[in-house]
Amino acid sequence: MAHTAMSGYGTTAGDDPLQTAVWRLRSRACWADAAALIEPCTAGASLQRAGLLVERCLYTEQGWEEAEDALRTAEAQARSDDERGAAACERGQLAYAATLLGVRDRADEARAALGRAAALIAPGAPGRAMLDFRRGLLAENLARSPQAARAAYRRAHAGATAHSDPLLLSFTWRHLAGLALRDGELAEARHGFGESLRIREELGYLVGTAPALASLADAETEPEASRLRAEAGRLFRLLGGVPTWLARQLTPPAATA
Repeated sequence: MAHTAMSGYGTTAGDDPLQTAVWRLRSRACWADAAALIEPCTAGASLQRAGLLVERCLYTEQGWEEAEDALRTAEAQARSDDERGAAACERGQLAYAATLLGVRDRADEARAALGRAAALIAPGAPGRAMLDFRRGLLAENLARSPQAARAAYRRAHAGATAHSDPLLLSFTWRHLAGLALRDGELAEARHGFGESLRIREELGYLVGTAPALASLADAETEPEASRLRAEAGRLFRLLGGVPTWLARQLTPPAATA
């Protein structure tokens, strides 16, 4: 969920060794270690480092100050519209995460930052797909507008497809499937959740595999749902309880009665 440049590097053979190391750490929930490998000496490097630390906040509910510091560095180094737009996109994501997780209400900041990013990142540019996805998150989870969220996710899905960004595709598949599940479209939901899980397993995105398993479980019947949820729980514990918000989803409804 961090800067789009990251998702295309380190995931296939022949990629830059540094990016491969960063990806392996990131995918195993070691965001701070991954960020430590990146020297923030250019705008691109600073954006990648900030993106890692922003993602850590969303998954662990920790590290807010480090993310803010890294983001300020990235904002100061940004020179082109694309760089300024990418920094604004990360600013919006950090404000969104703080609001969603109840740290502090920064919804207005999130909207403003993503709006600024939309004015800077050209339609069709590689960073536009991630921006569209994040605008979908705001629409779904803060504005409570599933129609606007679906439209944004579909734009992000098309952009991720056009720019061959499989990690972002795993997110768009999952969130479109979540909206389908809410509407009672079980077949569509299972397909989307299944595609998200397949991509994450192929990429080795371990920290995202447990949420994908849990989401698919929500669309399945027993005993498959319990099997998927148990596997998600195993991975969740393996990673030390990350992402933190998954704990609620792993508790089946009957267990809370």
